[in-house]
Amino acid sequence: MTDKLPCKLGVLVSGGGTNLQAIIDCIEAGELNAEICCVISNKADAYALTRATYHAIPVVIHEDKGFSDRQSYDAVIAEILREYCVELVVLAGFMRIVSKIMIDAFPNAIMNIHPALLPAFPGLHAQQQALNYGVRFTGCTVHFVDCGTDTGPIILQAVVPVEQGDTVDSLSERILREEHRALPAAIKLYADGKLMVEGRHVRILT
Repeated sequence: MTDKLPCKLGVLVSGGGTNLQAIIDCIEAGELNAEICCVISNKADAYALTRATYHAIPVVIHEDKGFSDRQSYDAVIAEILREYCVELVVLAGFMRIVSKIMIDAFPNAIMNIHPALLPAFPGLHAQQQALNYGVRFTGCTVHFVDCGTDTGPIILQAVVPVEQGDTVDSLSERILREEHRALPAAIKLYADGKLMVEGRHVRILT
C-alpha cells in the first residue's frame, strides 16, 4: 500500500480498447496506483467506450469532423483533459497524430504505445513493415510523445520473435500481448515518480 495519491490518467482511444482494458485490470488488481479520470475517443462507435462505461469511467466522444486543422481539434481535447485534472495522457490505440498544442499542454506527460522496436518501423503498419523487411525480431515500444512521428524518448520496449509463416494478424496478436504488459508497466514507473526525461532519453530511477 502507498499513501501517495493515484496518478490521474486521461486515456485517448479510437478502437477496441484492449490496452485500455489492460490498464483498468492493473488498477483494479492494485498493481497500479492510478485513476482513469476520463476516456476520450474520436470515434463514437469505439468499443473502448463500452469498456470504460462498464467500469464507471467517464467517457467523452470528441469526433474530428468539422475541425479545420489538428491544432483546433487538439485544443478542445487539452481543455477536456484539464477539466478532469489529468496528469498523464495515455494514447491507447488513438489513431491521430497529436499536435504541438497537446505536447505543450502536457510536456513529457503524453505516453504512446507503438507495435515495433523504435526507432525501427515508425508510423502506420509497423507489423507489415517488419515482415516486409524480414527481421527476426520486432516488438513494442512505450515512449513519450514529441512533435515527430514515434520519435519521442523511449521508456520501455518488449521483444517479440518473428516466426516462420507469420502473417500481419498472427504477429500483431503476439505483439499486442506484450503491449498489455508494457504499457501498464510504463505508467506505473511514471506514477511512482521513477521516470526522468534527459534530453531525448529517459532515465529510470531506482
